Amino acid sequence: MRSHDAYDEQSTALDSWPTGAVSPGLFKEHVRSGEITAVRLAVPDMQGRPKGKILTAPVFVERMDSKAEMCAYVLATDIDMTPLPGYDLTGWDQGYGDLGVKADLSSIRLLPHQPGTALIMGDVFHEDGRPVEVAPRRMLRTQLERLADLGYHVALGTEVEFLLYQGTAQDAHQAGYHGLRPAWPHNLDYALGHPPEITDFFRYLHDALQAAGIPVEAIKTEGAAGQVEVTFVYGEVMSACDAYTAFQLIVQDLAQRHGMTPTFMAAPDTGIGSGLHLHLSLWSRNGNAFTHRRGQDLPPAMERAVAGLVSGMPALAPLYAPTPNSYKRYAPHTFSPTRYTWGYDNRGCAIRITGSGENAHLEIRLPGANANLYLALTAACAAIIHGLQDHPELPPPCDGDPYTTDATPVPADLTEALGGFHGNKIVHDALGETVMRHYARAAEAELAWHRREVTDIERERGFLRA
Repeated sequence: MRSHDAYDEQSTALDSWPTGAVSPGLFKEHVRSGEITAVRLAVPDMQGRPKGKILTAPVFVERMDSKAEMCAYVLATDIDMTPLPGYDLTGWDQGYGDLGVKADLSSIRLLPHQPGTALIMGDVFHEDGRPVEVAPRRMLRTQLERLADLGYHVALGTEVEFLLYQGTAQDAHQAGYHGLRPAWPHNLDYALGHPPEITDFFRYLHDALQAAGIPVEAIKTEGAAGQVEVTFVYGEVMSACDAYTAFQLIVQDLAQRHGMTPTFMAAPDTGIGSGLHLHLSLWSRNGNAFTHRRGQDLPPAMERAVAGLVSGMPALAPLYAPTPNSYKRYAPHTFSPTRYTWGYDNRGCAIRITGSGENAHLEIRLPGANANLYLALTAACAAIIHGLQDHPELPPPCDGDPYTTDATPVPADLTEALGGFHGNKIVHDALGETVMRHYARAAEAELAWHRREVTDIERERGFLRA
């Protein structure tokens, strides 16, 4: 692994540099003083990646009450940024024009791994001022507004797993992504003794996240070689999603500086799964509507939420499991769910009730690490609203092995998931026709790409016939 002397030098420079989430007023002061020189104005794309421009900070301040522009294809493309036909939002027939981007000044975050730089999330609008309904941030905000109309707001904590491999992204690319070696060779789940280079990486990562105002609760090694889990403190939903976007940027940067490459694939290798678990609860003016102790009846809001998740999440799968790889994570006895079950403190279930008293909440274990957090939460909130409004039946809890029940199975692949998504009434009622059609098209494009590409395993099995 490479030396990280460059980061050591940068870390020294951070001692006197402002960091973390800041107010617009303090941000302007840092720009005037020259401490902030660049602004990354970012819009999460359909994959959850921040896309945008690096703006000169004084110019941004002059124009921060107006809007910037971004080509609409950013929200109508695949992971390779290929302009694709079939989207209503934009296309060659519409000239791939611009969308307006308005900075969300509540999201200003200073990046410790890029001194002098602020990251600011943006919302996108049509020329006539209408919000772009298919933008992930807008989709989540719509569901949060629907919940607010029902008297609830959401508190969220997340935990994500990812793998670290030896060598930089350039090294991995030059090797054709073959023969990649994990950053450590064994299962170090819950270990407190790590190789020195990993201890160093964890220390830098922890410090960088704290300095960026990202409320990390814990960092640990997970069950697969090279696997890491990061848990984030409970908080407000949109802020948590924005912080998670910054977290992924920081992980990628620090891993490269330490001679490693991270991957957030749902199934980075056969038999290995990485999840993005959503810990959430609904709150009203009376406090946590999920307040509950084991052995008691579920409170009404929690009962309705669980019923909605079990009933609604199957149809919404393309939002939290968006690629063919997503479905390779769902395997029996791997701590990834294979059926839409719920249970008390059962990590094999899709929906796990955990915590006690005012800390009681739901853990939704369906999204993989490759999920767009904004979209995964959009799906979860939409399913919960379905439960609150439509009163689907709540099946019995799973008291035993959830992999052996007869509950509804998770879709076998993206093709099956798309079949349940497009035209589904729950999806249509929650998202609307425009959004449903947009994300169905995204799934179709992903499937078309995989259908025409010959994979290594196909080639290997084909040669065995000779």
